[in-house]
Amino acid sequence: MPHIQLVVVQPTPFCNINCRYCYLPDRSNNAVLADETIANLFSQVFASGWLQHGLTVVWHAGEPMVLPIDFYRRAFRLIDSLKPAETELTHAFQTNGTLIDDAWCAFFTEADVNVGVSIDGPKRLHDINRRSRSGHGTFDKTIAGIRRLRERGVPFHVISVLSAESLAVPREMFDFYVSEGIDRVCFNVEESEGGHVSRSFGETGIEDSYYNFLREFWRLAAAAPGKFGFIREIDDATRLVLRPKEAVFFNQLVEPFAITSMDWAGNIATFSPELLGLKSAEYGDFILGNINRDKLTDMAAGAVLQRMRRDIDAGVELCRERCDYFSICGGGEPVNKLSENGSFVSTETTYCRMSKMRATDLVLDLIELMGNRVGELADTDIRNLGAAPLATDVVAAVPVN
Repeated sequence: MPHIQLVVVQPTPFCNINCRYCYLPDRSNNAVLADETIANLFSQVFASGWLQHGLTVVWHAGEPMVLPIDFYRRAFRLIDSLKPAETELTHAFQTNGTLIDDAWCAFFTEADVNVGVSIDGPKRLHDINRRSRSGHGTFDKTIAGIRRLRERGVPFHVISVLSAESLAVPREMFDFYVSEGIDRVCFNVEESEGGHVSRSFGETGIEDSYYNFLREFWRLAAAAPGKFGFIREIDDATRLVLRPKEAVFFNQLVEPFAITSMDWAGNIATFSPELLGLKSAEYGDFILGNINRDKLTDMAAGAVLQRMRRDIDAGVELCRERCDYFSICGGGEPVNKLSENGSFVSTETTYCRMSKMRATDLVLDLIELMGNRVGELADTDIRNLGAAPLATDVVAAVPVN
């Protein structure tokens, strides 16, 4: 039986900016998700029997903040009216940050929304790719939004897409975050997805550049304890490498409906959220059905899902057989296999070599440098192993050059 963990909802495909690496093909469409479609989705999700614990709802795949606050107040009330009392539900926004003002800050606090802001570093790096529709950089508006969140005490994290330019300057990136009081960071690599072909993936030595960036960033963070509460790539890699043997890793990207995505019109997709909106000769538009006319539970037996699942499972098995990193990633990310290799039935991609393998290599290399001391650390709280005390201990041994 499927287990839904995350629902990605597209409130509108429209985005008020035009990033050079954006894979979304329909970002000039200003359509808006209807209340009826929201009700149809969540009434079926809650009735499906597919929820195990809590549920996270991410409002994304367009710029969510181009819609008014009242849209979300109404949507949240509607969802809450349908939600079983025992189900814990968290709302999250991923935003470009250009529209954040005091009213939005008040709403984020009132509704306890998890806020993620996309910013690619200091102005000269951010403005390379994150441009307005008229071609101007968006840094000034984004950093103003981040400063407003900080002034109003709204917790947030940032996601930075690493380009070849930013990978070359970990100190500059580190200093920028510290100067702006940004203490929760996530790094994405510039991927090839849909119609976008990554410039970074074609750079010679890009995987080593990523490794060196993470190594230096970790070293800097370790030398400044308390400056960062969360560095996703470092913390996640440390947690996965040092997890107890009995802990099973679950890759929600290859499990049907673990991530359930819906566009503004009610079309449903699963596996990698980025598949919604893309097209393929083999799988069409990846749409399993429409929530306004089809039952969610019936979609599990649909021909499109069965074909995708067969091939994704075959790709996972290839990874299991051939890849030494399988226990860390659980079979990769389908959208990257399809975009880079042309098939779900494939194994490693540049994306996984960078985002999974090289981050894992870094942690393993540091553990090797620690030698026998890692046995002592194994008895401590695993959840804290990626924190500053361990980082300080380990990274002190890492050569700068």
